[in-house]
Order: sequence, then structure tokens, then C-alpha cells
Amino acid sequence: MILFGIAVLYAHFFWSSQRWSGFDADYPDNLVATTATSAAAGAPTNGSGSVPPKACRRSAIVDVTAELVDFNVNQNDWVSSMLLYKLGLFGIEWESTPFFDNKAAFQRGVNQAVRRVTIELVDTLGRVRGTSQMDQQLQDARGNLQFDEYTWFFGIHPFGPKTPTPSFYRSSIKDLRAFNDRLEKCQAVFDPRADNLLQFIDRIANDIGATSAVLRDRAERHNNGWFDTRADDNFWFAYGQLYAYYGILAAAHVDFQEVIAQRDLTQLWQTAEQQMRASLDIQPFIVSNGSESGWLMPSHLTTLGFYVLRSRSNLVEIRLVLAQ
Repeated sequence: MILFGIAVLYAHFFWSSQRWSGFDADYPDNLVATTATSAAAGAPTNGSGSVPPKACRRSAIVDVTAELVDFNVNQNDWVSSMLLYKLGLFGIEWESTPFFDNKAAFQRGVNQAVRRVTIELVDTLGRVRGTSQMDQQLQDARGNLQFDEYTWFFGIHPFGPKTPTPSFYRSSIKDLRAFNDRLEKCQAVFDPRADNLLQFIDRIANDIGATSAVLRDRAERHNNGWFDTRADDNFWFAYGQLYAYYGILAAAHVDFQEVIAQRDLTQLWQTAEQQMRASLDIQPFIVSNGSESGWLMPSHLTTLGFYVLRSRSNLVEIRLVLAQ
């Protein structure tokens, strides 16, 4: 029975780490399509331009963020806190092997992006010029998403039972959707101003810029081709970030459509979205970290890093226009 139990645990772990449910590189098309032509989030309006008392609508950024968390922990198992992932391969961390860690790295990349977005929602987007009170539901969502990514039902430091990571992330989904429900009833605030968009874009550019530095460092120092067992972790983490930020950027296009139109940013914004979407077509079966001048083993880190830098350059260009 013990052996059977171990076999079942490993079978579930292998299935969870290899099955990518709900993955769709074009997911923003469905999530933001229904609100793409609506008024700016939280701004009451109607077709004649007058301001009715109850005509606010949901924030696409908040909806996409909630959907990304749902994709991570409800449509898929959260791999990083699973018992067998924590135990590793006979005590060896999975990150030090070429097996069963790609999905975990991808999920953490997505989580990095949604953490950044919730911070901006609390500090700027969900307030009026930073002087109003922080929204409690956004604050709760941010706190839950900052929770440790590796917690299982039981831990040693401190010793005893614990609430696992996915439970905290599921709570953040409820908070985000509840905030949007209140926003739709004009009971909450979403402030789509140009300076808020500038800061939002600046934070995203800095985030993916840091990831670009990690990719460059790994590519330069450990270019062992197919034998670099940590290259896949860096690759799929960056891929997860781009996957999340692609949807968030598309959502921001909806929420800040008036600012984007007024500043004549439509073409630049579409270029940034297209660049991020193009990066998602890179899906190697085995991630290789070969020399840039090598002819046998490709350098997937360098290839993805090129798209990361291009995306960051697009965002920096948008930021410069907004700052004028």
C-alpha cells in the first residue's frame, strides 16, 4: 500500500507538471474583446456624452489579472508547492535537473507579473491621485499574491501545519473580482490618468528589464548547450512573464484607451503588443543555451532575450511619449 501510494503521488506529480491546461498565446483576444470599445474603466458615460449615475464598467486589467491567477492555480495545479516538487529527485532540486520544472518556472513568471500589477493597482490605479484611501480588497489581493510560492500543507520552519500557497492565490481571485464588481457599480475607483499609465508602463519595463539581465548573464556564463540544466528555468520564467504582460498590456489598452488616443500612442501600443505576441511563438521542445556563434546547439536564451529587450524598448518609447 505504501508503494502504491508513492506510485500514485508520482503519477499525479508527473501529470501535473507536464499538462498545461488552458494555455493559449492569444488569450487576450477573448478576455478583452467585450470591453475593447467601451469607455475608460470607472468613468461613467453614455452615447450622448452625458454622465448617468450608474454607468461605470469593469477594469480589463483587473479582469485579466484575476484570470491569470485562475489559470495558474485553478485550471492547473500549482507545481512549486507540491510535495514531490519540494522533495526533488532523490534530494536533488528539480531545477538542477532537466526534468519536470518547466511548468513551475513558467507559473512563477506569470506570478511575478501579476504581483507587480497588484502593487500598482493598490498604490496608484485604484486610488485618486494617491491621496485617497487604499482599497481594502486590492490590498488583500496584493497581500495574498505576495505569499511564499513554495508552501505545502506542512512545514518545518516553523514546524507544523500550514495553509498551502494555492489557497492564498485563490483568495486573491475573489478579491480582484469583488473589486471589479464594485467598480462596475461605481462603488470603487480606477483612475486611468496619463501619469498613472506612465508609472504603470515604467514598472513593467523595469520588471522585464531585470529578467533580460538574468537571461544575458546565464547565456554568457553557462553556455553549455543542451547540458545547461538551469537554462530552461530562466527561459520559461521569462516566457511566463511575457505571457502575462501580453494580456495585461492588451487590457491596459482598453482601460487607458482615451489617454492612448489623445497622446497618439495607438501605433506604438499595437507594436508593443505584437512584439510580445511574437515572443510567445518560441516554444522549443528542449531549451538549449549554446554559444551565440555555435552551429550545432542553438541559444534559446539569447533568442528570447532579444524579444524581451525589444518589448522593453517599445515600453520605454511609450513612456517617453507619455512624459512629454
